[in-house]
Amino acid sequence: MHSFSPPVPALVTPGTHRPAAVIYCEGNFGRIDGKTANGLVRSSERYRIVAVIDSTCAQSDAGEVLGAEAAGIPVVASLDEAFTVAGRHPGGVASAPDKLEVLLFGLAPLSGLMSADDRDVILDAIHSGLDIVSGLHEFLSDDPEMAAAATLSGTALTDVRRPRATKDLRMFDGSIDEVDCVRIAVLGTDGAIGKRTTSTILTAALNAAGIHTVMIGTGQTGMMQGAAYAVALDAIPAQFGVGELEGAVVAAWEAEHPAVIVIEGQGALSHPAYLSSTVVLRASRPHGVIMQHAPARRFLSDYPEVPMPTAQSEAALIETFATTRVIGITINHEDMTMAEVEAAAIVTEAVLGIPSVDALWHEPQALVDMVTGAFPRLVDPVPTAAA
Repeated sequence: MHSFSPPVPALVTPGTHRPAAVIYCEGNFGRIDGKTANGLVRSSERYRIVAVIDSTCAQSDAGEVLGAEAAGIPVVASLDEAFTVAGRHPGGVASAPDKLEVLLFGLAPLSGLMSADDRDVILDAIHSGLDIVSGLHEFLSDDPEMAAAATLSGTALTDVRRPRATKDLRMFDGSIDEVDCVRIAVLGTDGAIGKRTTSTILTAALNAAGIHTVMIGTGQTGMMQGAAYAVALDAIPAQFGVGELEGAVVAAWEAEHPAVIVIEGQGALSHPAYLSSTVVLRASRPHGVIMQHAPARRFLSDYPEVPMPTAQSEAALIETFATTRVIGITINHEDMTMAEVEAAAIVTEAVLGIPSVDALWHEPQALVDMVTGAFPRLVDPVPTAAA
């Protein structure tokens, strides 16, 4: 069998110092191309988020922009305003400065590249003494101007999508079959549809219910949030993608022996532009799939000429492609009212015969019930034979 190599290490070990960070997301916070920023505001074990930069919705609370409760994270118009906010309590009362240490690049454009304006802000941040963490496909540390600026400022450039050297990458070797726990992949009908958010909420809900669960991140946002086991699937050469993800799942099993491993999905199996869902299915060999769907979305998010698949067609494709079953549907409520979400859940359950919930609007217990209903042994384990 091929030798095992560990997944990408954490930038900061959860539970240790959490650097104060500002998220740069100009023009896109709360939108599809701001999904990295959106995710970091919702959940970040690695950083303390002090502010979000987006002049188009400045003077707002970041949580409220995302349609949730106030998060105590202001949206500001510029980097200078972020430094000002870092020296004040949320209520605006002056205090000892909470030193801003990091700028997180929160945009996730289809191209994976930054604009000229983005570049200027990043350079300003470097000159201001901030470390930069980026999930772009273009690596900041390979940019001569940025690398030189970082050296002069004594700051660090971290490109979370950079894979290990080819000689250190891992081929699939079948060791996934030794992972003796329930494996659940969270897939979807489109990209940027909420798979990571649902994966994060599901993992937290299962742990809160006393079911030891570990999440495997598969994209830049999960890695920036603090996933201890993660790979950036779309940045790994195709020959090694399945092996690298298999290695992350195996590493989680060997280190923690959880009852459940949740694997964050990427793209969609039916999506014409992305292959990541095939990698997730082949590498993790999930026992069950939870599928994220946006009933009000008519066309693929980055391909407006391509109609969205139905939940029924995507579920059938997944179950045809892999030896697994779709155990539930989670709803992305974009452009929907609560009444419309409830109606969509009823229709989905009637058509597919499986539970359907909104991970953000419904109680987390609904996700726990979805999983334990499919795998009752998680709450009612088979007793061992008497010695």
